[in-house]
Amino acid sequence: MKEITEYLRHKHLIFKSLKKIKPKELGSRKQVEIYLGVDLKGYYTLVMQLDKKSRVIQKEVLDLMGLYEKLEQRIEARITQKYILIHAPLCSRAKALLEAHGWVVWAEGV
Repeated sequence: MKEITEYLRHKHLIFKSLKKIKPKELGSRKQVEIYLGVDLKGYYTLVMQLDKKSRVIQKEVLDLMGLYEKLEQRIEARITQKYILIHAPLCSRAKALLEAHGWVVWAEGV
């Protein structure tokens, strides 16, 4: 948790609260870390961190966006900012899909 907060602070993102959500709570078996934060203005922010060795493809991105929708329904509030940190090679179509849906993508390919 300390690494992600340091990374977000480096990106000039500061939160009042940042809580880790397990994918199992959303009915998923994905190996992704999900953080739900409240920024200084009181808006919800979602940060996902994905560490893999294989390429992240469009189908997997659709699954991750499904987790976002389930989380919005679970907290019964709108998430205004969405960030994803990917430590894996990223398909260009997958990145374009994320950005088209309002995600900020930080890709650090292996």
